[in-house]
Amino acid sequence: MKKLSPIVIVLAVVLLLGALAILYVLRPPAEASAPIEAIPLTIEATDTAVVLETVAETTETAASTPLSTEIAQPTTAASTGLTIYQISSTDSQVRFELDEDLRGNRITVVGATDQIAGELAFNLNDLSQTQVGVIQINARTLATDNNNRNRAIQNEILDTGAYEFITFTPTAVNGLPASINIGESVNFTIDGELTIRDVTTPVTFNVQATAVSETQISGTASTIISRSNYNLNIPSVPNVANVEEEVELYIDFVANAS
Repeated sequence: MKKLSPIVIVLAVVLLLGALAILYVLRPPAEASAPIEAIPLTIEATDTAVVLETVAETTETAASTPLSTEIAQPTTAASTGLTIYQISSTDSQVRFELDEDLRGNRITVVGATDQIAGELAFNLNDLSQTQVGVIQINARTLATDNNNRNRAIQNEILDTGAYEFITFTPTAVNGLPASINIGESVNFTIDGELTIRDVTTPVTFNVQATAVSETQISGTASTIISRSNYNLNIPSVPNVANVEEEVELYIDFVANAS
Protein backbone atom coordinates (compact mmCIF):
# COMPACT_ATOMS: atom_id res chain seq x y z
CA MET A 1 0.00 0.00 0.00
CA LYS A 2 1.29 3.40 -0.94
CA LYS A 3 2.00 5.59 2.07
CA LEU A 4 0.49 9.08 2.20
CA SER A 5 2.96 11.93 2.28
CA PRO A 6 3.14 14.10 5.42
CA ILE A 7 1.85 17.09 3.42
CA VAL A 8 -1.28 15.23 2.35
CA ILE A 9 -1.91 14.11 5.92
CA VAL A 10 -1.53 17.65 7.24
CA LEU A 11 -3.89 19.00 4.58
CA ALA A 12 -6.44 16.32 5.40
CA VAL A 13 -6.26 17.17 9.10
CA VAL A 14 -6.62 20.90 8.38
CA LEU A 15 -9.65 20.28 6.17
CA LEU A 16 -11.22 18.03 8.79
CA LEU A 17 -10.68 20.60 11.55
CA GLY A 18 -12.12 23.32 9.30
CA ALA A 19 -15.19 21.22 8.59
CA LEU A 20 -15.66 20.52 12.30
CA ALA A 21 -15.31 24.24 13.10
CA ILE A 22 -17.98 25.14 10.56
CA LEU A 23 -20.30 22.45 11.92
CA TYR A 24 -19.75 23.82 15.44
CA VAL A 25 -20.57 27.38 14.36
CA LEU A 26 -23.67 26.22 12.46
CA ARG A 27 -25.02 23.90 15.16
CA PRO A 28 -28.63 24.47 16.32
CA PRO A 29 -28.62 27.47 18.70
CA ALA A 30 -30.25 27.71 22.12
CA GLU A 31 -33.92 28.64 22.14
CA ALA A 32 -35.47 31.47 24.17
CA SER A 33 -36.02 30.37 27.75
CA ALA A 34 -39.41 32.15 27.95
CA PRO A 35 -41.39 35.03 26.41
CA ILE A 36 -39.71 38.25 27.42
CA GLU A 37 -41.08 40.32 30.30
CA ALA A 38 -40.30 43.85 31.43
CA ILE A 39 -38.18 44.53 34.50
CA PRO A 40 -40.47 46.74 36.63
CA LEU A 41 -39.41 50.38 36.65
CA THR A 42 -38.54 51.73 40.09
CA ILE A 43 -39.75 55.32 40.31
CA GLU A 44 -37.09 57.65 41.70
CA ALA A 45 -38.33 60.48 43.90
CA THR A 46 -37.11 64.02 43.36
CA ASP A 47 -37.35 64.58 47.11
CA THR A 48 -36.10 62.11 49.72
CA ALA A 49 -38.93 62.82 52.15
CA VAL A 50 -42.47 64.05 52.22
CA VAL A 51 -43.58 66.62 54.79
CA LEU A 52 -46.97 65.80 56.24
CA GLU A 53 -49.13 68.26 58.12
CA THR A 54 -50.90 66.67 61.08
CA VAL A 55 -53.91 67.98 62.93
CA ALA A 56 -54.38 67.47 66.66
CA GLU A 57 -57.59 65.61 67.41
CA THR A 58 -57.28 66.01 71.16
CA THR A 59 -55.30 68.19 73.53
CA GLU A 60 -53.08 65.23 74.42
CA THR A 61 -52.36 64.43 70.75
CA ALA A 62 -51.61 68.06 70.01
CA ALA A 63 -49.15 68.18 72.86
CA SER A 64 -47.26 65.09 71.75
CA THR A 65 -47.34 65.43 67.96
CA PRO A 66 -45.41 68.14 66.07
CA LEU A 67 -47.34 70.04 63.42
CA SER A 68 -44.73 69.20 60.76
CA THR A 69 -43.21 65.73 60.68
CA GLU A 70 -40.72 64.46 58.08
CA ILE A 71 -41.69 60.92 57.15
CA ALA A 72 -40.04 58.79 54.47
CA GLN A 73 -42.67 57.59 52.01
CA PRO A 74 -42.41 54.98 49.26
CA THR A 75 -42.50 56.68 45.88
CA THR A 76 -45.13 55.54 43.39
CA ALA A 77 -46.01 56.67 39.89
CA ALA A 78 -49.32 58.05 41.17
CA SER A 79 -47.63 60.17 43.84
CA THR A 80 -45.42 61.86 41.22
CA GLY A 81 -48.02 62.32 38.49
CA LEU A 82 -46.18 59.85 36.26
CA THR A 83 -47.83 57.25 34.07
CA ILE A 84 -45.92 54.02 33.46
CA TYR A 85 -45.94 52.79 29.87
CA GLN A 86 -44.86 49.24 29.03
CA ILE A 87 -43.27 48.39 25.68
CA SER A 88 -45.54 46.07 23.71
CA SER A 89 -43.55 43.26 22.09
CA THR A 90 -46.52 42.59 19.80
CA ASP A 91 -46.21 46.06 18.27
CA SER A 92 -42.47 46.71 18.65
CA GLN A 93 -39.30 45.56 16.92
CA VAL A 94 -35.56 45.70 17.45
CA ARG A 95 -33.27 45.42 14.45
CA PHE A 96 -29.61 45.71 13.52
CA GLU A 97 -28.13 46.55 10.14
CA LEU A 98 -24.63 46.18 8.67
CA ASP A 99 -23.07 45.51 5.27
CA GLU A 100 -21.10 42.46 4.13
CA ASP A 101 -19.88 40.78 0.95
CA LEU A 102 -21.87 37.61 0.29
CA ARG A 103 -20.68 35.53 -2.68
CA GLY A 104 -19.02 38.63 -4.07
CA ASN A 105 -22.06 40.88 -3.76
CA ARG A 106 -22.30 43.76 -1.29
CA ILE A 107 -25.50 43.42 0.74
CA THR A 108 -27.09 44.93 3.83
CA VAL A 109 -27.80 42.36 6.53
CA VAL A 110 -30.87 43.07 8.64
CA GLY A 111 -31.61 41.10 11.82
CA ALA A 112 -34.74 41.65 13.88
CA THR A 113 -36.84 40.44 16.79
CA ASP A 114 -39.99 41.48 18.60
CA GLN A 115 -38.68 40.13 21.91
CA ILE A 116 -38.02 43.47 23.59
CA ALA A 117 -39.32 44.58 26.98
CA GLY A 118 -39.06 47.62 29.20
CA GLU A 119 -40.98 50.37 30.96
CA LEU A 120 -41.08 54.15 30.59
CA ALA A 121 -42.57 56.75 32.91
CA PHE A 122 -43.95 60.04 31.58
CA ASN A 123 -45.95 62.97 32.84
CA LEU A 124 -46.96 64.63 29.58
CA ASN A 125 -47.48 67.92 31.42
CA ASP A 126 -44.03 67.79 33.07
CA LEU A 127 -41.46 65.90 31.00
CA SER A 128 -38.69 66.82 33.44
CA GLN A 129 -39.87 63.84 35.49
CA THR A 130 -39.37 61.34 32.63
CA GLN A 131 -37.75 58.07 33.63
CA VAL A 132 -36.73 55.05 31.52
CA GLY A 133 -36.28 51.57 32.92
CA VAL A 134 -33.97 48.76 31.86
CA ILE A 135 -34.56 47.65 28.27
CA GLN A 136 -33.98 43.97 27.50
CA ILE A 137 -33.75 42.18 24.15
CA ASN A 138 -33.70 38.40 23.81
CA ALA A 139 -30.70 37.83 21.54
CA ARG A 140 -31.68 34.20 20.96
CA THR A 141 -34.63 35.37 18.87
CA LEU A 142 -32.73 37.68 16.51
CA ALA A 143 -33.15 36.46 12.94
CA THR A 144 -31.97 37.48 9.45
CA ASP A 145 -33.01 36.09 6.08
CA ASN A 146 -30.39 33.33 6.23
CA ASN A 147 -30.57 30.42 8.67
CA ASN A 148 -26.84 29.67 8.53
CA ARG A 149 -26.10 33.31 9.31
CA ASN A 150 -28.55 33.17 12.22
CA ARG A 151 -26.72 30.18 13.67
CA ALA A 152 -23.35 31.87 13.29
CA ILE A 153 -24.64 35.03 14.96
CA GLN A 154 -26.18 33.17 17.89
CA ASN A 155 -23.58 30.46 18.43
CA GLU A 156 -20.37 32.33 17.72
CA ILE A 157 -20.79 36.09 17.52
CA LEU A 158 -23.28 36.70 20.36
CA ASP A 159 -22.85 33.36 22.18
CA THR A 160 -26.51 33.43 23.12
CA GLY A 161 -26.31 30.04 24.81
CA ALA A 162 -24.40 31.78 27.62
CA TYR A 163 -25.71 35.34 27.18
CA GLU A 164 -29.41 35.27 26.35
CA PHE A 165 -30.16 38.97 26.77
CA ILE A 166 -28.82 42.23 25.41
CA THR A 167 -29.45 44.92 28.04
CA PHE A 168 -29.59 48.70 27.94
CA THR A 169 -29.55 50.44 31.33
CA PRO A 170 -30.40 54.16 30.99
CA THR A 171 -28.50 56.70 33.06
CA ALA A 172 -29.83 60.04 31.77
CA VAL A 173 -32.55 61.53 29.57
CA ASN A 174 -31.64 64.78 27.84
CA GLY A 175 -33.22 67.32 25.51
CA LEU A 176 -36.90 66.96 26.38
CA PRO A 177 -39.17 70.03 26.29
CA ALA A 178 -41.20 71.06 29.32
CA SER A 179 -44.36 69.30 28.12
CA ILE A 180 -46.02 67.68 25.12
CA ASN A 181 -49.57 67.65 23.76
CA ILE A 182 -51.37 64.60 22.42
CA GLY A 183 -50.38 64.09 18.79
CA GLU A 184 -47.08 65.96 19.09
CA SER A 185 -43.61 64.46 18.62
CA VAL A 186 -40.39 65.21 20.47
CA ASN A 187 -36.71 64.48 19.84
CA PHE A 188 -34.35 63.72 22.70
CA THR A 189 -31.47 61.44 23.73
CA ILE A 190 -31.05 58.68 26.28
CA ASP A 191 -27.59 57.94 27.69
CA GLY A 192 -26.92 54.55 29.18
CA GLU A 193 -24.89 51.36 29.40
CA LEU A 194 -25.32 48.76 26.66
CA THR A 195 -24.34 45.21 27.57
CA ILE A 196 -23.71 42.64 24.84
CA ARG A 197 -22.40 39.28 26.03
CA ASP A 198 -20.04 40.17 28.91
CA VAL A 199 -19.04 43.63 27.67
CA THR A 200 -20.66 46.90 28.77
CA THR A 201 -19.96 50.27 27.18
CA PRO A 202 -21.69 53.69 27.27
CA VAL A 203 -23.93 54.56 24.31
CA THR A 204 -26.43 57.28 23.46
CA PHE A 205 -29.71 56.57 21.69
CA ASN A 206 -31.35 59.29 19.59
CA VAL A 207 -35.11 59.09 20.14
CA GLN A 208 -38.11 60.45 18.33
CA ALA A 209 -41.32 59.80 20.27
CA THR A 210 -44.97 60.69 19.71
CA ALA A 211 -47.71 61.00 22.32
CA VAL A 212 -50.31 59.02 20.37
CA SER A 213 -52.81 59.31 23.22
CA GLU A 214 -52.84 59.59 26.97
CA THR A 215 -52.35 55.82 27.10
CA GLN A 216 -49.88 55.23 24.28
CA ILE A 217 -46.39 56.43 23.30
CA SER A 218 -44.69 55.35 20.07
CA GLY A 219 -41.34 56.12 18.51
CA THR A 220 -37.94 55.05 17.27
CA ALA A 221 -34.59 54.98 19.08
CA SER A 222 -31.33 54.52 17.19
CA THR A 223 -27.59 54.38 17.76
CA ILE A 224 -24.42 53.08 16.10
CA ILE A 225 -21.92 50.79 17.82
CA SER A 226 -18.59 49.27 16.79
CA ARG A 227 -18.26 45.49 16.75
CA SER A 228 -14.72 45.70 18.12
CA ASN A 229 -15.95 47.49 21.27
CA TYR A 230 -17.89 44.33 22.15
CA ASN A 231 -15.45 41.75 20.76
CA LEU A 232 -18.04 40.72 18.17
CA ASN A 233 -15.72 38.84 15.84
CA ILE A 234 -16.98 37.35 12.59
CA PRO A 235 -16.20 33.61 12.22
CA SER A 236 -14.50 32.45 9.05
CA VAL A 237 -17.21 30.90 6.91
CA PRO A 238 -17.35 30.35 3.14
CA ASN A 239 -18.60 33.14 0.84
CA VAL A 240 -18.67 35.87 3.54
CA ALA A 241 -16.11 38.71 3.62
CA ASN A 242 -15.58 42.36 4.51
CA VAL A 243 -18.22 42.57 7.22
CA GLU A 244 -18.78 46.18 8.26
CA GLU A 245 -17.31 47.30 11.57
CA GLU A 246 -20.15 49.64 12.49
CA VAL A 247 -23.56 48.24 13.39
CA GLU A 248 -26.73 50.34 13.29
CA LEU A 249 -29.24 49.55 16.04
CA TYR A 250 -32.92 50.54 15.89
CA ILE A 251 -35.77 50.17 18.35
CA ASP A 252 -39.23 50.81 16.89
CA PHE A 253 -41.47 50.83 19.93
CA VAL A 254 -45.07 51.15 21.00
CA ALA A 255 -45.58 51.56 24.76
CA ASN A 256 -48.99 51.35 26.42
CA ALA A 257 -50.04 52.68 29.80
CA SER A 258 -50.05 49.85 32.33
